[in-house]
Order: sequence, then C-alpha cells, then structure tokens
Amino acid sequence: MSLVVNVALWGIVAALALVAAVRGRSVLHEGVRSGLIDFFYLLPRLTIGVIGAGYLAEVLPQGLIGQWLGPGSGAIGMMIASLAGALTPGGPVVGFAVGVSALKSGAGAPQVIAYLIAWALFAIQRLILYELASMPRRVVLLRAAVSLPLPFLAATAALLIGKP
Repeated sequence: MSLVVNVALWGIVAALALVAAVRGRSVLHEGVRSGLIDFFYLLPRLTIGVIGAGYLAEVLPQGLIGQWLGPGSGAIGMMIASLAGALTPGGPVVGFAVGVSALKSGAGAPQVIAYLIAWALFAIQRLILYELASMPRRVVLLRAAVSLPLPFLAATAALLIGKP
C-alpha cells in the first residue's frame, strides 16, 4: 500500500513540475528552490519527531496506557484522550508522534482518533495565542463550542465503521 501512495505522490509532483515547466523555466526553478528549502527546513524536525516517537513509545507505561486509553476504555478513554489532545502543545510533529506512541503502547484507535481531533481543534495554546489574539472572543468560543462533540463523534464513527 505504501508503494502505491509513494508512486501516486511522485506522480503528482511530476505533474506539477510539468505544469511549472510549461509556465516557464523560472517558475520551474523557483518551485524546485522553494521545495528544497522547505525539505531541508522540515527534515530535521521530522527526524526528531519520528525518533522521539520511538523513544516515547518505549518509555510510556504500556499497562497504564492500555488501561486508560486502550480499546476497552470506551467513552472514559475518549474523554481522557480528548483532554490530552487539547493540552498537547506543538505542531504536527509533536501531535502525531504522541498519537503513534500511544498506539504502540496499547491505546485504542478510537481513543487516538479522539486525541488527534481534539489536538487539531482545541490545542489550548493555539486558542489563546492565535485565535483569541486575532478574532473576537465570541467567535472563538462559538467555534470551540460547536466543535466540542467532534472528537467523540469521530471516535464513535470509527467504532461503527469497523474494528480500527
């Protein structure tokens, strides 16, 4: 499956390179330059995140993770995971690394789904530093309120669709 995804992604890159080349040599060169800058900027962060996730998976107490966030933890596990997601600071390298580590340590897929949705929607530092700083308080609170059931709905949907 990963081979198919890799081939598809490289196919998309090739198609975009062709479009850029048709638009002009400078567009093609600027696209390559911009992509390489992003690649070398993100590579160390991704490497640290992936290696850190491996260490995190090894040091997390598997019995505790399995008990509180395991497949049998149900709604309580989803609530704990959602709270943990909202309290997790950082970008995707941190959020996904914690999610992967939790899975490796015995967490259930629905609980990890709840964690990731809550992390994406409710990260407290993002709410305070970005949303409240740039938007009216009422809009931020309304957005958070209407988004509140989404981690639970996504986790429940994963359970209903099939054994994740």
